[in-house]
Amino acid sequence: MSALIALSRFVGNTFAIWVLLFAVLAFLLPSAFLPLTAFIVPLLGLIMFGMGLTLKTEDFREVARHPLRVLVGVLAQFIIMPGMAWLLCQLFALPPEIAVGVILVGCCPGGTASNVITWFAKGDVALSVGITAVTTLLAPIVTPALIWLLASEWLPVSFWTMFSSILQMVLLPIVLGLVAQRLLGERVKLAVDVLPLVSVLSIVAIVAAVVAASQAKIAESGLIIMAVVMLHNGLGLAMGYAAGRLFGMPLAQRKTLSIEVGMQNSGLGAALASAHFSPLAAVPSALFSVWHNLSGPLLATFLRRIKDDRDQ
Repeated sequence: MSALIALSRFVGNTFAIWVLLFAVLAFLLPSAFLPLTAFIVPLLGLIMFGMGLTLKTEDFREVARHPLRVLVGVLAQFIIMPGMAWLLCQLFALPPEIAVGVILVGCCPGGTASNVITWFAKGDVALSVGITAVTTLLAPIVTPALIWLLASEWLPVSFWTMFSSILQMVLLPIVLGLVAQRLLGERVKLAVDVLPLVSVLSIVAIVAAVVAASQAKIAESGLIIMAVVMLHNGLGLAMGYAAGRLFGMPLAQRKTLSIEVGMQNSGLGAALASAHFSPLAAVPSALFSVWHNLSGPLLATFLRRIKDDRDQ
């Protein structure tokens, strides 16, 4: 079992490499990965169930201790990323399915990988977990509302069907995870130790499935989508940091806001796009997953070296 835990930690620490590797393999050998498209939604549910297993009451105490900081993070998440997505779609005059995909990933809550990246950047991990938890719990209402508001000019969007999907994909698995944690107590620790392995395998499978399903379209317009994804992520990281500075937050909290805002739950974006639109609409989420797992660690490496708060 210790070998499995060690493998889980290794895979978790090299997350970006596996996502990139299998995205490339799925592009080169799409037929080998196409069967995975049937498992996108269950795999996302598995990831969210794992999040429920790891959530603790202490994670929500940060909300009570520093409600303004958490509120700023939540508002920044749900204003900056959707707003920048809509603006980039207008500037690049993106085709409808791609535009909806970009907006969809922008409207998703923060990703759980942001908590690890925040720790590596020497940010405020408690604040990071608090913002991720709150945005994820608000996602069933806020995410479909934002998608309906911003993406309806490109394609028809049904708020209620998307609301129902997010309840099933996100909220229900998290609740089941919390229940399992309460019932199993200390026995759940073993499952938590191997969660990085399960989460990485699930995200890798989702990305590979989306890339395989849209291989031809990626070959045709992948460069423009990648450019938009990189700009979207970069602007989110920068404006998240700026939001922290605007509200006079200390350096550790500014780092946290940068990472929380810039890193999205791209797995949810891919699952929603595949379920409600098309494989092509899921491509921005898949590419976002590849890119933010590269840009996040690179930014964290830079941020962790910043120590003198007075000069920042």
